[in-house]
Amino acid sequence: MIDLSKDFLNYISSHSSPEDSLLQELTRTTHLHAMHARMLSGHIQGKFLELISKMISPSNILEIGTFTGYSAICMAKGLASGGVLHTIDTDDELRYIAEDFISRFSDGDKIKLYTGDALQIIPQMDILFDLVFIDGDKREYTAYYRLAIEKLRKGGYIIADNVLWSGKVLENAKSNDRFTMELQTFNDLVQNDSRVENLLLPIRDGMMIVRKI
Repeated sequence: MIDLSKDFLNYISSHSSPEDSLLQELTRTTHLHAMHARMLSGHIQGKFLELISKMISPSNILEIGTFTGYSAICMAKGLASGGVLHTIDTDDELRYIAEDFISRFSDGDKIKLYTGDALQIIPQMDILFDLVFIDGDKREYTAYYRLAIEKLRKGGYIIADNVLWSGKVLENAKSNDRFTMELQTFNDLVQNDSRVENLLLPIRDGMMIVRKI
């Protein structure tokens, strides 16, 4: 994982398409009201997700981990006509922020919010997804993946966030560090899955891109 200086990050930001005004406001609101605001996808990662979605032009997107709705809005910009993004989060504490900004987003009607356990909700979905974004409870990544891959069309993509976990995946995880152990297991699972091809990118905290063959 590259340790980028503030000047380097500013250079990257200034040479990328700008964050739109709604997302700028959502960023400010999240930092004001959310305890773990750093969980927000943010400008560069959000634009990356947006462009991936626009390349795929998905009809159905599944997002595991809504937080305040930033990444959902970004990915929804690439939905095909009549497409829907389904986003799930266990915590309803910040749902009011997501609902507010999604309602103000021009294609907000394409985003469907769920509150609850994704491991219980996903099996009930009779939907074949084109794109899945995993950014929920890090301790459940392998379980999310096993469910998502079965509901992903051939040629569809899964993107998983935080897979480098601040470099901890390179270390021997302590027995009580379930987060690091789970992410190591997840990365190995994907790497050894013959049903997919994959690429781990050092974007922010690591993003694994998976394509179902």
